[in-house]
Amino acid sequence: MRPLSFQLYSARNFPPLSDALHIVAKAGYTQVEGYGALYGDHDDSAVKALKADLDRNGLTMPTGHFSLDMLESHPERAIEVAKILGIETIYCPYVLPEKRPTDGAGWKAFGARLQKAGETVRAAGLGFGWHNHDFEFAALPDGTVPMDLIFEGGPDLEWEADIAWVIRGGADPLAWIDRYADRITAVHVKDIAPAGENTDEDGWADVGHGTVDWKGLYARLASTPAKTYIVEHDNPSDLARLAERSIASIKTF
Repeated sequence: MRPLSFQLYSARNFPPLSDALHIVAKAGYTQVEGYGALYGDHDDSAVKALKADLDRNGLTMPTGHFSLDMLESHPERAIEVAKILGIETIYCPYVLPEKRPTDGAGWKAFGARLQKAGETVRAAGLGFGWHNHDFEFAALPDGTVPMDLIFEGGPDLEWEADIAWVIRGGADPLAWIDRYADRITAVHVKDIAPAGENTDEDGWADVGHGTVDWKGLYARLASTPAKTYIVEHDNPSDLARLAERSIASIKTF
């Protein structure tokens, strides 16, 4: 089994972070993935404190999410944060609904924008890519799909494939894995509850306790360059339960 990472966004509602890191490490994870709120503004103290906390718990942070705004406005800061934390690959995770393109040309241009943002990151020796949600798989009026157009506009973009969001977007995850297998350098591993269940958790489930065929997906993903598999749950009600049950399930895949 590849070393497992844990997306710290899943722990945002269970402060303090130092306790969350202890829970994750105790469950058997050796890596975590960071996100913007953890990095502070332009003060290294928060980042250095986070690095010390990671070290105390025997955790590394090979990947991190950074906003496109930060990557475009303060790329040097993003790279500095990544270097302090030991992040090897940066993923841009999201674009707000009001800032999303509405046609094919716009999505291709968005991909080109990501491509340009990635140039500085790659020049610093780091990997760079896009992390999907569901909206990238909604076909446009002309039949094109934003995810294709993003990659068309950004030929060097890596892909952090969030499989459960692909499914929620109404797309076939196996087809998309096959289509862009060579771009997949990280995978978000999360599960979808059966219809009508876990409504207090926005319909998500601990890995192995939902409807996603993770055993089959793991077999297909084995042929991709993915180095990092990151457990995530967008709104868990119990952090320890999520961490422990998910890693136990993954060990059976």
